[in-house]
Amino acid sequence: MDFALPPDLGELKARIARFVDDRLIPLEADAASYDAHEAIAPALLAQLREEAKREGLWALAMPRARGGGGLSRVGMAVAYEEMNRSIFGPVVCNAAAPDDGNMLLLERILPEPMKERWLQPIIDGRVQSAFAMTEPDGCGSDPSLTYTRAEREGDAWRITGRKWFITGAGKASIFILIARTSDEDRKGLTAFLFDADSPGWRILRRIPIMGPEEHGGHCELVFEGLLIPDSQRLLGVGDGLRVTQIRLGTARLTHCMRWLGLARRCLEIATDHVARRRSFGMLLIDRESVQGMLAQAALEIEIGRLLVMRAAWALDQGSFARKEISMAKVVVADALHRAADTALQLLGAKGYSKDTPVEWIYRYARQARLVDGASEVHRMVLAGMLRREGRDFFAWGTRRDG
Repeated sequence: MDFALPPDLGELKARIARFVDDRLIPLEADAASYDAHEAIAPALLAQLREEAKREGLWALAMPRARGGGGLSRVGMAVAYEEMNRSIFGPVVCNAAAPDDGNMLLLERILPEPMKERWLQPIIDGRVQSAFAMTEPDGCGSDPSLTYTRAEREGDAWRITGRKWFITGAGKASIFILIARTSDEDRKGLTAFLFDADSPGWRILRRIPIMGPEEHGGHCELVFEGLLIPDSQRLLGVGDGLRVTQIRLGTARLTHCMRWLGLARRCLEIATDHVARRRSFGMLLIDRESVQGMLAQAALEIEIGRLLVMRAAWALDQGSFARKEISMAKVVVADALHRAADTALQLLGAKGYSKDTPVEWIYRYARQARLVDGASEVHRMVLAGMLRREGRDFFAWGTRRDG
């Protein structure tokens, strides 16, 4: 069992770290770097994205033939953690949600002739995308509660219903939509692609949220007869649940990869502060209570890293890694919140201010236990697996040499 990074991945990690330290972190302290929703300002983003492309740090999860980095899931875990030591890192490198998860899905399931139209513009960074699944009165962690309907009309589907908390919808040009096509339990949902310019739908509102937002916000959408050609259906009729499972499984893990970077950054800021700050005659770092806070946060981050890496390895072996991803999702969400809370506490009033990105990360971190399945849902999934598998729940995988 070898935990060392291969040389090429170690070199990539170092290049990302240099780019983050030299180009991104210095910009976080400048109010001009942000838009009105606390995301990176569009003009600055465009400039930095060109720099990321020149540095070879662009769309690292996508195939090299399409302009990406061709990384495995294990490689993504290393790269995404390192780039999200800056709050700007993932979006600058085209590795942020929801585009990242949408690209992974479309690369996997789209027929090759459709990829140039629907996938390549997202990889190139020419457009944003959105994944429209969650609903006001139904679907959240449970996709079976989808009430938005898709009714067949010749060679098209007419969509009626409502979605909400659709990340990035305000700026998205390409949408993936989950809608109900029958009342069957397992085969009642179907997935579609549609273009933002299509008539028959609208954004009702951009929903105000507690934390900083992605570009395009989190929006409520109304579908009032949107017609989607059957040629823009993803997989077969009734395969919508399968599409969501493919999309959300890896996307949950990429969230965790990025959150580990934010958690590490919080500890970097806190450790630097307590190493210089004196109180009652001694440095804070020399106080046992402070050491305990830092050690616990660091311990939880490292546990999360190991779980993420195991889940990434399992995905690379062809597994759905449901158990491993659920474990990582619960642990890393808590680790991020612990790291942000610890840093804020140790920084005191400075942490509560906007003088560091800790308060930004703190507000952002609270969503981690909710998005892509609440922690309670993942614990329920794990308990169900434990009940079914018994001792096999803890089995090691075996490798065949030769």
